[in-house]
Amino acid sequence: MAGIYIHIPFCKQACHYCDFHFSTQLKAKHEMIKALEKELVLRKEELGRETIGTIYFGGGTPSLLSESELRGLIDTVYREYTVVEKPEITLEANPDDLSAWSLAMLSKSPVNRLSIGVQSFYDKDLRLMNRSHTAAQAEICIQESKRYFEDISIDLIYGIPGTGHQRWENNVIKTLELELPHISSYALTVEPRTALKKYVEKGIVPDVDDEHAQQQFYILLEMLENAGYINYEISNFGKPDHFSQNNSSYWQGKPYLGIGPSAHSFDGVGRSWNVRNNRKYIKAIEEDRLPVERETLSVTDRYNEYVMTGLRTIWGVSLEKVEQDFGKQHLAYLEMQLDKYLHEHLLYLDGDRLLVTKKGKFLVDGIASDLFMVNLVV
Repeated sequence: MAGIYIHIPFCKQACHYCDFHFSTQLKAKHEMIKALEKELVLRKEELGRETIGTIYFGGGTPSLLSESELRGLIDTVYREYTVVEKPEITLEANPDDLSAWSLAMLSKSPVNRLSIGVQSFYDKDLRLMNRSHTAAQAEICIQESKRYFEDISIDLIYGIPGTGHQRWENNVIKTLELELPHISSYALTVEPRTALKKYVEKGIVPDVDDEHAQQQFYILLEMLENAGYINYEISNFGKPDHFSQNNSSYWQGKPYLGIGPSAHSFDGVGRSWNVRNNRKYIKAIEEDRLPVERETLSVTDRYNEYVMTGLRTIWGVSLEKVEQDFGKQHLAYLEMQLDKYLHEHLLYLDGDRLLVTKKGKFLVDGIASDLFMVNLVV
């Protein structure tokens, strides 16, 4: 089964930390929607005979779409692709877009899952990040969303400068009180070419403290696991039977098609990505050209990617799969590199599976990079 990701490259305002592709100019929204629909048609053969199990609207701010625009894109997917009987269809949304009226309309669409960008239940944090909603709006929209949707996730950000551990713990307590089936949480990072980067360089905002963020991650991990959530991927927590199918497919290396400017795709052996420019994207699609670059992954590239994604999940890295898919040389290299991490109790073996310990979770990306093979290209 495969997934389709549709990137909606528009926002009402720019969050200070965000380096995703978007525009705050909405004049070209109509042309963009038509281009997205056309790209879906132009690329319908790329997934072969794979059936579509998930449709994910990301961005940007997909909740800026009207009900008719959203339905037009979903109808195009159903018309051009083979879709499973009950696909997971997720819409990312900002709290200030989810009014009672819009939620009622949205509940009549094929969308069956909401991912709400809350980030914090404190206005001070939201102002620092330049979010477009308030803490009160976030709580109200979640309560209203629960009237129409069972499958709801929210995003939270930890490691925000000036946010002490008690305030972060209160954020988690508030989340638990709302009784949501899924939570995604990420450390604040200072990305190049963002407003946050400039503010840090000028001393307006303190830099992110990695140790502070690490402590808040473990506060989150303990509180959510005690409440019955499963940390099925480092940044994702779900109640049983409420894991995101889209997220799970991504981390398990299943194919997906990325539609829209800057969107990435993966077919199992290669990656592709669209141009990161709205005007160039629309022009190319109007001329029946795909504004895409492609890369075929070597065996070693695919090994490295499997190690990176596998270690972030509860499914881990299968040593048998490493040998079968990538060869004895890659398995021998992996086993050679493991010793120090096993000794330091950052990784452990459960039968055939290599898994990260609680102690190693916050460090997992660095651990994975040490297990990469960099000199062999096959």
